Amino acid sequence: MTVVTAPVSDEVDEARLGALLTELDAGAARWAVTPLTDRAALLRRTHDAVSRAAEAWALTAARIKGLADDSPLVGEEWFSGPYAVLTAIARLARTLDTLADGHSPLRGLSFHDAPGGRRAVDVLPLDRTESLVLNGFRAEVWFPPGTTDQRAMLTAGLGGLRVGESGGVALVLGAGNITSIPPLDVLYGLVADNRATILKLNPVLADLAGPFEAAFAPLVEAGLLRIVQGGAAVGGFLAHAPLVRHVHITGSITSHDAIVWGTGAEATARRSAGTPLLDKPITSELGGASPIVVVPGEWTAAELAFQAEHVATMRLHNGGYNCIAGQVLLLSTGWPQRDAFLTQLRIALAAAPDRPAWYPGSDDRRAAALEAYPSAELLGPAGGRLLVDVGGRDAGAMGSTEWFAPVLGIVDVPGTGQAFLDEAVRVANDELTGTLGANVVIRPQDRQALGAGFGRAIAALRYGTIGINAWTGLGFLLAATPWGAFPGGTIADVGSGIGVVHNALLIDGAERTVVHGPFRPFPASVLAGERALTPRPPWFVSARTAATTGRRLTGFAGSKAPWLLAAALVSAFRG
Repeated sequence: MTVVTAPVSDEVDEARLGALLTELDAGAARWAVTPLTDRAALLRRTHDAVSRAAEAWALTAARIKGLADDSPLVGEEWFSGPYAVLTAIARLARTLDTLADGHSPLRGLSFHDAPGGRRAVDVLPLDRTESLVLNGFRAEVWFPPGTTDQRAMLTAGLGGLRVGESGGVALVLGAGNITSIPPLDVLYGLVADNRATILKLNPVLADLAGPFEAAFAPLVEAGLLRIVQGGAAVGGFLAHAPLVRHVHITGSITSHDAIVWGTGAEATARRSAGTPLLDKPITSELGGASPIVVVPGEWTAAELAFQAEHVATMRLHNGGYNCIAGQVLLLSTGWPQRDAFLTQLRIALAAAPDRPAWYPGSDDRRAAALEAYPSAELLGPAGGRLLVDVGGRDAGAMGSTEWFAPVLGIVDVPGTGQAFLDEAVRVANDELTGTLGANVVIRPQDRQALGAGFGRAIAALRYGTIGINAWTGLGFLLAATPWGAFPGGTIADVGSGIGVVHNALLIDGAERTVVHGPFRPFPASVLAGERALTPRPPWFVSARTAATTGRRLTGFAGSKAPWLLAAALVSAFRG
């Protein structure tokens, strides 16, 4: 079943849109001279409004995506919707408080060496709540070689260091898949770049206009946000409006290039001449064919089953409609447990809860994948999930196409140990499109045995976020971590995008985020010597109580009522 949403008019009301831009330009000028303490206060009023609107937000999103009221998958809408935004606002407000006190947002954090002559700073956990909710997980931000701790400390703060400087008006072309993406992009532009924003909702999420207006009413009232509807014509008018000084898009390379270069013969001519259609800066997050590197080792039956559920989650979260969805599974041809792991993976893919193919074009993209790989295994309800063994070492179409559908490919990589890992890194860098996120699954004993070679391999991966025994989607969810493609994208060769968002510590010049998680869930983690009390994570598609956990944890993020945190943790363990 495909969910059909009501059509959104693409009529361009130039007078109305122009008036909104004028209001925002004035709002940006006022924001530029607003003291940091007052900025933090406005964010906290927005936090309260988001908390009040959270239920309408999450349940509207679930309805858009065709989820039954009693589906555990509704938990995804709590976690990747209001919860993500509440935690981001709270962290951004604390960052502004710290800057107002004259300190760096990185003050008191732990810096340490990272491979390749780099320095890194630990950004998870930052407080006791994060230690409880994500026990056993940690995250670090790596800086490019040559960046000193002092430089990182002095430059953290971005727009908070430039009070008095207006970033003008930005256009955010909102994503249509994950509901926290548009507001998180708005918030980052506001705090990091001193920008007011006109947010054009993706037509897929048109029904969220009401909950968003309520959730972000303080920003609207302050003249810092306007929310509009419409299709490509509205977006095109706004992108080229003189008062819009910056454009940000989350979507596909095709959409990005249409804005920057135009379409058809015009785009070809402009590229050749180096004369883009867009005459202002653009930042973007555009996805790719994310790798999942499974380093061979001697795993128990329970570990095989758990990591199979982990991989299934990387592909099936949100139905597979994620820019960061794992798409290409890199498996060793020399791993004795390869077949056993694939057996468990088939079970996990088939057993994940049913859901409609809700994102527009999903059926067509799945059909195209099946045409390219007619021997694909059809798994799950009505065979809607494809597991594709490409039949060799060449990733081909599986690596060059972001399917944005429940399609998971398997690519052969020879060797074991360091030889396997180095070749898998080469394939991930050279044969897969995009640089947004890469996942590495490895048993702790095997990581230890590789020693410095493991760190060198991670440093060689050219991806903006790397998850080690943790899906890179967690890097998206965390407030403090920069989120975006590996540095180097340009409008001529955009890859997975330009710039970063989220980044609530306002770090300047980060190279990448590295997220670490436990290889096993509690209690197996502790019994095997890992310091991790986290059960099966509630974002797993196999988590039975995810909806309850997400609702309670969002309630805690909005109110800080201790009993809600306790209730959320109980629910997570039950799931």
